[in-house]
Amino acid sequence: MACVLVVMGVAGAGKSTVGRALAERLGWRYLEADDLHPAANVAKMRSGTPLTDADRAPWLAAVAEVIEAWLAQGASGVTACSALKRAYRERLAGGRGEVRFVYLEGAEATLRARLEARRGHYFPPALLASQLADLEPPAPDENAIVVSLEAPLADELAAIVQAVAAG
Repeated sequence: MACVLVVMGVAGAGKSTVGRALAERLGWRYLEADDLHPAANVAKMRSGTPLTDADRAPWLAAVAEVIEAWLAQGASGVTACSALKRAYRERLAGGRGEVRFVYLEGAEATLRARLEARRGHYFPPALLASQLADLEPPAPDENAIVVSLEAPLADELAAIVQAVAAG
């Protein structure tokens, strides 16, 4: 049965690193959701302006379309997508139990240090506060897989794979 894992969290959590490694380990498709942001969103973030729900709506719709297409094809996949709010996760999952969220949680200091060390990305560290303000961690009824971004990558991947195998 096809499954889609959405690796979520704020900027600096390691969504892309974990997502790519997870897709490779599982032999599944991979989507970097940031690649689907409209140019206006990228320009807004690059300028240090936080995105609004309205800004994120077309982007979330585009990511949801990819997820829907994968599942329609019977294909499993992994996407790295912030999915900060419950409403965003509901949009991405579309009520499908085959979509699970992997929440990378960790300390603000770690996130900030990672963002400050990152080079060549349009997302400035100054926007971290806005993402933390928008973040609605998954509630227990969302059945998310929660892993610490403070753990080594191998440990994060092992915990995720074990949780997926357990259902």
